[in-house]
Amino acid sequence: DLDVWNKGVSLVRDIYKLTKNYPKDEVYGLANQMRRAAVSIPSNIAEGASRNSDKEFIQFLYIALGSASELETQIIISRNLSYIEDSESQTYLDYIESLKKMLNGLITHLKRKSL
Repeated sequence: DLDVWNKGVSLVRDIYKLTKNYPKDEVYGLANQMRRAAVSIPSNIAEGASRNSDKEFIQFLYIALGSASELETQIIISRNLSYIEDSESQTYLDYIESLKKMLNGLITHLKRKSL
């Protein structure tokens, strides 16, 4: 029950709601990519947490971090394509930035613990 995992799960719900309103021709395009990137975040946190070592956990946290960065880019693309408003995109970008800070904090904690 890591806070960062809970935040990731909430983001998945929000991204699914957001992309539900995307144009139908994006169902298998950008909307699908955004959903997959969002789902990847808490999924990799969960998988990493179940591993045998902090080193493996860190590896999965880096994958989650990469997915968060991918989702940031997709939010920017969505804004540029006028699928979402500037203010809404900024809300998502701020949320993802906060999530990335939490991931980085957990990575730093696990690295220090391993020393």
